[in-house]
Amino acid sequence: MLPTVAIIGRPNVGKSTLFNRLVGKKLALVDDMPGVTRDRREGQGRLFDLEFTIVDTAGYEDEDPDTLPGRMRMQTEAAISGAQVALFLIDGRVGVTPLDEEIARWLRSSKTPVVLAVNKAEGKQGDNGILESYALGFGDPIAISGEHGEGMADLFQSLLPHIDGGAFEVPDPEAPDAILKLAIVGRPNAGKSTLINKILGENRLITGPEAGITRDSISVDWIWTDPSPKQAEPDEDGNIPPLLTERRVRLIDTAGMRKRAKVQDKLEKLSVADARHAIDFAEVVVLLLDATKGLEVQDLKIADHVIQEGRALIIAINKWDVAVDGSGLFNGIRAALEEGLSQLKGVPLIAVSALTGKGLDQMISAAFDAREAWNKRVPTGILNRWFEAAISANPPPAPGGKRIKLRYMTQARNRPPTFVIFGNRTDELPASYARYLLNGIRRDLDFGAVPVRINFRSSKNPFADNG
Repeated sequence: MLPTVAIIGRPNVGKSTLFNRLVGKKLALVDDMPGVTRDRREGQGRLFDLEFTIVDTAGYEDEDPDTLPGRMRMQTEAAISGAQVALFLIDGRVGVTPLDEEIARWLRSSKTPVVLAVNKAEGKQGDNGILESYALGFGDPIAISGEHGEGMADLFQSLLPHIDGGAFEVPDPEAPDAILKLAIVGRPNAGKSTLINKILGENRLITGPEAGITRDSISVDWIWTDPSPKQAEPDEDGNIPPLLTERRVRLIDTAGMRKRAKVQDKLEKLSVADARHAIDFAEVVVLLLDATKGLEVQDLKIADHVIQEGRALIIAINKWDVAVDGSGLFNGIRAALEEGLSQLKGVPLIAVSALTGKGLDQMISAAFDAREAWNKRVPTGILNRWFEAAISANPPPAPGGKRIKLRYMTQARNRPPTFVIFGNRTDELPASYARYLLNGIRRDLDFGAVPVRINFRSSKNPFADNG
């Protein structure tokens, strides 16, 4: 007998659309008019290699049990009670409604595990709904699109522990021993492939004096022996894990990225696009500079792209063995980075040599440290104590004589660390004050130089004129 997944949500959030996608055919009627589904509908769902019974339920409405909507709600409650997991669906474009909150309260009182999914989140249309959904109390939501099939891999990983009995262990990307996804990027002929070959100790990748040899992004799994292993934090039971001396790394070599105006060849355009996809896939990105050429504008553009994508960044200066006036070169690049990457101060800068192996252990160690900060979550209590101290030391301005009040903040997600600050009139907050808070978070909460994002949300005024 297959395990059961029951979809629950208020009317018209896209339950039937998702149901049809999971069963692979249009079994359930779908229309823009709410309340199309009335009875429970079952089908055999499949998500990758996972099979289960999927139940499409009527929209949950808080009505008298004797009414039609009330009887529909009772059918929904029966479906949830008999399921291994409830898939709670909300509309990302609309956000959290009072009925969503009512459903959440009922689900918290049930014994059925709940997976929260924010539907209609294609593009950035569901960003507000995703942020609001944290208030429902079911942890990290999954952003999906039942219509377009986006987010199905994340849905698979969230459902698997509940319906597969843990038979297949899903790797935890935030675990200390998780594989590090490390991309090496840079301009052509910076020595990216040579560097990876030196790390691996073999000629795994084709190299040569010609620029542009690498076309595809190539990933290679490797075990790094940490010469100075750090003790991991105790687990929830107080047990201290063993020292991690052997660390797993997935090295990703990429094509050289030239100025866009110089890229005319179709194949090179595809190679650069592939390199950009590699950045999206990576957790930490090493930007490799050529010590014989120093820091150029294109390097800063690549670095800015990495930061905008929310990836942790490390900058390594290659060919250090042939560098002239190494000390002056290092300090000059550091000063140029501080000016050119003003949005992210203190990016790790490491001198390396793909020929001699200098600095490679330091670079890999810095990459693991960067990922740890990138994965970090701050408890809400600690976060808000810091927040209160920060706004007490430097209160928000009062444009036009009207005070901006910031009430509290929460960490919405990690990878990269993203925070939401709630208050009133936050849209009038100067960019300089946002930078003050951002720099304080990095400095005081030990996020180092990883990209940190802050979103501001204003409280809705119920007395505002909507007319």
